[in-house]
Amino acid sequence: MSRDGAFMRRALELARLGWGQTAPNPMVGAVVVRDGEIVGEGYHARFGGDHAEVAALSAAGERARGATTFVTLEPCAHTGKTPPCTDALIAAGVARVVCATRDPNPEAAGGLARLAERGITVLDGVEEEAARELNAPFFHALHSERPWITLKLALSLDGAIADAHGNSRWITGEASRREVHHLRAGHDAIAVGVGTAIADDPSLTVRDAPAPRVPPRRIVFDRHARLSLTSALASTARSTPTIVIVASVSPSRASELEKAGIMVLRAVSLAEALRELRRIQVRSIFVEGGARLAGALLDTTLVDRLVIFQAPVILGAGAIGAFARTSGSSLATASRFRIVEQRTIGGDAMTVYAPPTA
Repeated sequence: MSRDGAFMRRALELARLGWGQTAPNPMVGAVVVRDGEIVGEGYHARFGGDHAEVAALSAAGERARGATTFVTLEPCAHTGKTPPCTDALIAAGVARVVCATRDPNPEAAGGLARLAERGITVLDGVEEEAARELNAPFFHALHSERPWITLKLALSLDGAIADAHGNSRWITGEASRREVHHLRAGHDAIAVGVGTAIADDPSLTVRDAPAPRVPPRRIVFDRHARLSLTSALASTARSTPTIVIVASVSPSRASELEKAGIMVLRAVSLAEALRELRRIQVRSIFVEGGARLAGALLDTTLVDRLVIFQAPVILGAGAIGAFARTSGSSLATASRFRIVEQRTIGGDAMTVYAPPTA
């Protein structure tokens, strides 16, 4: 039906309301439609709480009988923290279920088949690309040995991340900085290289956005364990989990870091570091710099999404280029990223890119 896409887009809007609250589960939204009108809406608001379908059916009440339910992910067919959503749909007497994408989790999949067996009309693939993009880290985690990596860079018009004096605060405006905090809240961890940790002494916490259910862990890629014990990260490590990735460290230095409450992970390469982080249930990382870490991730094709905030300023000669640490390539062989999203935020431009392989 021509209106299926519109109703599914509304369900996707609802799903986004669960940002930062549902992990490790996906964000899901649902809309119940009868006679062309929405009679119930819901979304998965928090891990362990009602699933989107149950919330929407509850809002619809008796009006759900004979209705169509639009849901952004295939209804689950298993009992986890809550009963199967397929049972709720069957009990409500819905006539049709439309989903955006199948559930890739083999434990939860099979809901559409079960509904079809009970005589309910089913359809999938409506707004599938948008639904998969919304929960890309969730889909990634089911088949990858490393976390999903989002690399964020704040740039000038001429592609610099700092001026000639090394100053990077603040290239972008206040609205962009609030959006960065929102993005942080949707990831399991926030990461920087040790150069950024030393130069900026960041807190790497979520402040100007609704607090996520679980505060993101902070990660410093610090090959030689140079992070100061008096830094903001080290001094708050007992209250907010903090991880330092080192290639080599003396027993005494490792002991100092651990006594401060910091987890020390040893890895000789980025790939090994990411495998170790995935092993301890870090499923997604929001990387905020600097140029050396960004270059290493891009050179090893470990970036899943690149988020660029570009401010309307020119920093000129001597400024530090965002991609100065990335290996060069000719125009003929350079990889072309795909634009996923573009928005204006305050006076800045925000663009989300997917790598060529995505």
